[in-house]
Amino acid sequence: MAYPSSILASLLSALALASAALPAAAQEKFVLRFNHVLGPSEPFHKGFTEWAKRVEERTNGGLKIDVFHSAQLGVEEDIIEQIRQGANIGQNTDAARLGNYLQPLAVMNGPYLVSSLDEVWRLSESKTVQGWLDELAAKQGIKVLCFDWVQGFRHFFTNKPVRKPEDLRGLRIRTPPAPIWQESIRALGAAPTSMAFGDMYPGLQQRAIDGVELVYANIPGGRFYEVLKYANETAHIMLINFEVVSAKWFDKLPAEYQAALTEECRTVGRQTSQALAEMNDKIKDDVRGRGMQIVEDVDLQAFRQAGAQAYEKLGLTQAKQQVDADLGR
Repeated sequence: MAYPSSILASLLSALALASAALPAAAQEKFVLRFNHVLGPSEPFHKGFTEWAKRVEERTNGGLKIDVFHSAQLGVEEDIIEQIRQGANIGQNTDAARLGNYLQPLAVMNGPYLVSSLDEVWRLSESKTVQGWLDELAAKQGIKVLCFDWVQGFRHFFTNKPVRKPEDLRGLRIRTPPAPIWQESIRALGAAPTSMAFGDMYPGLQQRAIDGVELVYANIPGGRFYEVLKYANETAHIMLINFEVVSAKWFDKLPAEYQAALTEECRTVGRQTSQALAEMNDKIKDDVRGRGMQIVEDVDLQAFRQAGAQAYEKLGLTQAKQQVDADLGR
């Protein structure tokens, strides 16, 4: 059926007006490809998929997060470089790696900095920390969505019992390749050895390393109980995770999408962190049942005193004092 030209023109005009009236968010969809190094059975992976679900629902499908586990998109350091260039990629990372781009931030990965989830939540309100995050975005192009994802305390997992710093002497302990991490492990008595997360199991099998320092939840996920005998409860670092994206990419999002991305990140992060804390005893029982021995009589005071050397070595003493002041210490 042919329409008169006048009617056809009216229809086209109406369509054009309707299209112009649509909000920008309805006309353009956004996708964030989010990468993390943990396995699909880890609690964090479940948390990240829940975050993705909430954001997609809240934006009516306008912003979608595709979650990739086990470093499927690449190693952490390479992903962060892509983020700096403006790619639509996100990464679960830590203050140690971010400290490579803004040194004071590294303090948040230092030994015995915080002792509870409550202190981490209080840091999210810290003017000092917020100033660092603003500078990181402005100067390095790395936008921190939140740092409310806490895996818990890291301990040394080895094939010999560790009760004091001297017991770590000569042991090659896998650590990420970041100065604060390297110096922290060195200050605590071990020989830090850089290695990708996915290489730890074969590294232990081949005796390229003598142990690792991880949170309890990593042990069953990585089956490390098969190659390690002792869980030594040094609790030397509370691992605070940072969810980062490109500042350039983030700034292109509609304001309501930015709010959805950051607010749901914080909400699900805190829920996941709390759930992990509550699961800790169950996970300990699990690894004990799989043959690991738990060493609880650790000289924590000796480890705290040793760990202070890391801040001094890297010139982070003032940054630590600022954080301590914000925490009322």
